[in-house]
Amino acid sequence: MRAVLRKLFPHPWLSAALLVTWFLLVNHVMLGSLVLASILAVLIPIVIAAFWPSSVPIRNFPAILEFGAVVLWDIIVANFVVARLVLFMPNDRMQPAWITVPLDLTVPEGIVVLSATITLTPGTVTAEMSADGRALLVHALHAPDPDAVRDEIKTRYEARLKRIFG
Repeated sequence: MRAVLRKLFPHPWLSAALLVTWFLLVNHVMLGSLVLASILAVLIPIVIAAFWPSSVPIRNFPAILEFGAVVLWDIIVANFVVARLVLFMPNDRMQPAWITVPLDLTVPEGIVVLSATITLTPGTVTAEMSADGRALLVHALHAPDPDAVRDEIKTRYEARLKRIFG
């Protein structure tokens, strides 16, 4: 029985995320939506299982909730900061910067989440990962102190992701 469930749901967290995402997108619960969401939540992980053979071990569920809250708060605050910069700061006073963020994370999925988090936060974007996977190149819209931006990424995001992915 367990082998059948493992074959049907090779990535159960992904299936759950797809189901929730579908209902957030359609914005209402109906039988047809439930059926389609269930089909997608089963089929998509099965199709990608060959490319993503092992499941990601999630070690600390409360840390996931904490990380989500921190990211959501940072996105809200950064929207106001970027709006203020764009609307009121003259271009010649803007200090954009390319920042190299060395990585302590080694789990590929954790690095992807970190990269996506940086890009989702207004004012920063992950542009590239080093060939050895040990650093990210991040562009910041306004970074008078690039070292502070790097340190903030490492303490606010990477440290929490290390607790989640181990």
